Amino acid sequence: MFGFRRRGKGGADLPADAAAWFSGDPIVELEHVDFAYRAAADMGAGTARPVLHDFSMTVRRGECVALLGPNGSGKTTIMTIVNALAFPDAGTYRLGGTPVERARVEARDSPFAKALHQRVGYVFQNAEVQLFCPSVREEIAFGPQQMGLPDAEVDRRVRDMAALFGLDALLERPPYQLSGGERKRVALACVMSMNPDLLVLDEPTDGLDERNTDVLVRALRGFAAAGKTVLFSTHHDDIVRELGARVVRLG
Repeated sequence: MFGFRRRGKGGADLPADAAAWFSGDPIVELEHVDFAYRAAADMGAGTARPVLHDFSMTVRRGECVALLGPNGSGKTTIMTIVNALAFPDAGTYRLGGTPVERARVEARDSPFAKALHQRVGYVFQNAEVQLFCPSVREEIAFGPQQMGLPDAEVDRRVRDMAALFGLDALLERPPYQLSGGERKRVALACVMSMNPDLLVLDEPTDGLDERNTDVLVRALRGFAAAGKTVLFSTHHDDIVRELGARVVRLG
C-alpha cells in the first residue's frame, strides 16, 4: 500500500543532490527553539506572545509521537514549524539531518521547499481549508500529479487511498457536500497519496465519530507499519493508546 515511488514534478526539476536532503535519522530535531506570535500591525517586542521557549524534541524514523497539552501550549506551533510554515525565532530545526531555514524554503521556485513538502504531509485540524478541487477523485490525484507521476500511477494511488479510507462511493462528490468526518478522511487520503516520510496531524480525531476514528486508526497503523513516522497532537488518550505513541507533554 505504501510502497510508492518518489519523483519530482516533471521528473527532473530537483537537483541531483536532492535525494540526500532530509534522508537522515532522526527525522525531526528541534533544538532550543523559541517562538512568539506577533501582532501584524506592530512587530515590536512589546506585542510578542511567547509560545515556545528553549524547546527541544527529537523524533526518530518509524516513531509515532503524540503532542499532549492544553490549548495554547504550542502543539500546533510545533507542527507548523516541522512543516516549514513557520520558523523559530531562535534555535534550530533539522529535518532528516538537513537544516530547514527560511531563506531556502521561501526562495522563488525553491526546489528545497518542493522536496521538503514531498517528504512531510500535514493535515490541519480543520481539514476543509486544504480541499479545493471539484471532486474527491481530483483532490486525491492532485498531489501525485504535481509530483509528475504517470497517469497510471496516479490512478493507482487514487484507488488505493479510496479503498484505505472508504471513499469509493464519494469519489465523484464535491468535498463541500461531505460531512466533517468525511472531509477529514479525504484530506488524509490526499496527503498519504504523496507517500510522505513524515505525517503530521493536528487533532486528527477532532469531530470524528467512532466509525471515522476507527478508519483513521487503521490507516495510521498501516502507515507506521510501513516504517513511516507519525507526529500528531491530541486531547484524547485513547488514540495515544491505540497507536502505542510516545508522548511529549507541553505546558
